[in-house]
Amino acid sequence: MNDTVSDPRLIVPLDVPTVAEARAAIEEIGDAVTFYKIGHQLAYAPEAENGFHLAHELIEEGKQVFLDLKILDIDNTVAKAVENIAKMDMTMLTVHAYPNAMHAAISALKGAPLTLLAVTVLTSMDDADLVDAGYAHTAEELVKLRAEQALAAGMGGIVSSAQEAETVSKIIGPDMALVTPGIRPEGADHGDQKRVMTPSKALAAGATHLVVGRPIMAASNRRAAALAIVEEMKNT
Repeated sequence: MNDTVSDPRLIVPLDVPTVAEARAAIEEIGDAVTFYKIGHQLAYAPEAENGFHLAHELIEEGKQVFLDLKILDIDNTVAKAVENIAKMDMTMLTVHAYPNAMHAAISALKGAPLTLLAVTVLTSMDDADLVDAGYAHTAEELVKLRAEQALAAGMGGIVSSAQEAETVSKIIGPDMALVTPGIRPEGADHGDQKRVMTPSKALAAGATHLVVGRPIMAASNRRAAALAIVEEMKNT
């Protein structure tokens, strides 16, 4: 191994119910990870100190934070939310890839170094789920459309399944981030993810960042699991 233990392309979601559990996981993982994702569950933890407090702690420790709130509302509300979050020194923030929401979010950045990520289609959804939701597109078609709209809006990146990474990377080019959830090492349980890929294949397909949750967070040795992912990423 080289002197650098972690890989900044690896993002670990802290999908646990309490800040205490999140802190324990971070301590166990140690220097193997420097980039964490905080979503709805932890952000709204029923403690005096919730996920937003933890985000500030991580930033003060020199770590990066991806705030995964998938913002969607009327334009003014989206803009006001992004304006406040842009002052928090987060690295990434998700916004649903609806054109109006994306334009409102971009208008609120005002030069802040926050990467706005457009959420295309959740990796827990497949074509049948989209039909049930009233969409006339397949997952691949909708991801392509949202990627084109995100590029036009000036978003900083895209969130999509690694299965669509190659298609998306051709649309958005090298200057936008391509963040892929649903990453599973070979032989790992897919859980509730339906469109998954291994770390090395996702990076080869064009992903710039990998979100790896259960294979690390549910492992008996979280640090070892994270290091195994980092090792697989090294040669890609």
